[in-house]
Amino acid sequence: MKRNVLYPGTFDPITYGHIDLIKKALKIVDTVIVAISENSNKNYLFNANERLEIVENALYKDLKFNSKKVKVITFNSLTTQLCKKMKSKIILRGLRAVSDFEYEYQLAGMNKNLDNNIETMFLMSDIENQIISSNFVKEIIELGGNIKKFTTPSTIKALKNKYV
Repeated sequence: MKRNVLYPGTFDPITYGHIDLIKKALKIVDTVIVAISENSNKNYLFNANERLEIVENALYKDLKFNSKKVKVITFNSLTTQLCKKMKSKIILRGLRAVSDFEYEYQLAGMNKNLDNNIETMFLMSDIENQIISSNFVKEIIELGGNIKKFTTPSTIKALKNKYV
């Protein structure tokens, strides 16, 4: 039986922290579905189509991920509904610090209440990637800093195009 994991998030933009989790998940499951949220309640730097293109460029062009093992989609539904649609019983969530845990614990509990067949798998990125957040990356690039350690070349290009 093929195991898919759904990795939902904003990915505004994708970072090496996100990519680290994808690599780790691929050691456990057959396919990772990177699901980019179109939630209109959030204020994004990039729209959903831009984020889709940025993530695809980062994963497929910069890092040469196999598109059969890592799929990239957008969604605007409940994560549990998307799990059903994508035939995934596992949601992947990342933990950077203890401060992430309370929110992620509540989210996992709510998803479990919505669909008792879905499990949440928590992974932590390697120590050098745990400090990275999309917000930090955006702030650093906006203020003229170097973000080479935090994201891929094509993502850096997209960010520079947005801020220049």
